[in-house]
Amino acid sequence: MTERRTARRYDLSLPIIIRVPTERELDTQQGKTRDVSTRGLYFVVGQSLEAGSELDITMTLPAEITHGTEVFVRALGKVVRVERRMEDGNTRMGVAAVIERYDIIRGEVARA
Repeated sequence: MTERRTARRYDLSLPIIIRVPTERELDTQQGKTRDVSTRGLYFVVGQSLEAGSELDITMTLPAEITHGTEVFVRALGKVVRVERRMEDGNTRMGVAAVIERYDIIRGEVARA
C-alpha cells in the first residue's frame, strides 16, 4: 500500500469541537485530535459520525505551542473514515477527516 498523504502530519492531542449540520440544528461533540496536518486530521469522539458528513471544526492551539496567546483554528471539512476504538475501557469513534478550508483566529480577536 502506498502512502497517499501529501502534507506532513503532527502528533497533537488538542481539544476539538465538532459541529455537524443536520436538518434542523447543529449536532455538537467534543473530542481530542490524534494527529493534524494542513489537509486533514484524525480525532476521537464519543458518538459515531458517518463518512461523507460535513463538519465545522474548531481546534484550540494552546499558548505553549504558539509561543504567545491561544490560537483558534476554524475549519470546514468532511468525514472520510470512521472506526470503532477502545480507550480506557470505553468505546470511542476514531474519525479521519479531510480539511477543505480553514481560518486561523488569534485568541484576543476570538474573545472580542
